[in-house]
Amino acid sequence: MPASLPPDAPVLVLATPGQTQGPAAEIANLVSVDNPQIEVRLATVEALPEAIPAGRPAIVVPLLLWSDPDVMARIQQTVPEGTTVTESLGPHPLLAEALHIRLAEKELARVDRMRLLSVSNPVDAVILGTVGGERAVHEAQATAVLLASRLTLPVVAASLDSEPGVGVAAERLRAAGAQRLAISPCLIGDESAPGTLEAAARGIGAGYAEPLGAHGAVAELVARAYGSQLAT
Repeated sequence: MPASLPPDAPVLVLATPGQTQGPAAEIANLVSVDNPQIEVRLATVEALPEAIPAGRPAIVVPLLLWSDPDVMARIQQTVPEGTTVTESLGPHPLLAEALHIRLAEKELARVDRMRLLSVSNPVDAVILGTVGGERAVHEAQATAVLLASRLTLPVVAASLDSEPGVGVAAERLRAAGAQRLAISPCLIGDESAPGTLEAAARGIGAGYAEPLGAHGAVAELVARAYGSQLAT
């Protein structure tokens, strides 16, 4: 990201499929603080036209960890013609790093402070939890592979809110000998109904990490998405 930008540089508009409070607002604030040369705005998908200034370029960054076709289509239909819309934030190694750290914060993974590499593991396998049905699970597979390489553990993606879900994934992992399980939610924080993550973890007797929320890696991925469009 350039240290300075011209006055007519594009506005960065974060498009959230959820609410503009909570994690989305925290991420927007973090991006703004880390990149004071950028004008950052936050809007729901439906309110994007009001957030995009007339007569000035804008780069819309969807606040999505996977390329949800329904949300992406709604964004494209809503923004003014000619507005640049980036891809989703994941999969990306930074996302796997942030998921690893969230697990470590709950003592569900060990972290080497110097290299952020696992040195021992308090669980036998991890379920990467997502929402959005089979398409979301498929899209999360690449992130699961990246996380597995960091943890040196089996990591499988599964749905938190549909079947076959985390229950089926847990049965398969335990049948393969993995008894101690953890759920790593591949979520920003408001994609699912309250209590969904907790209920899924309770249902399989597993620990769980917190959603990513305003993790620094998420803010960095937003800035990179914006910066990559400036470069082109």
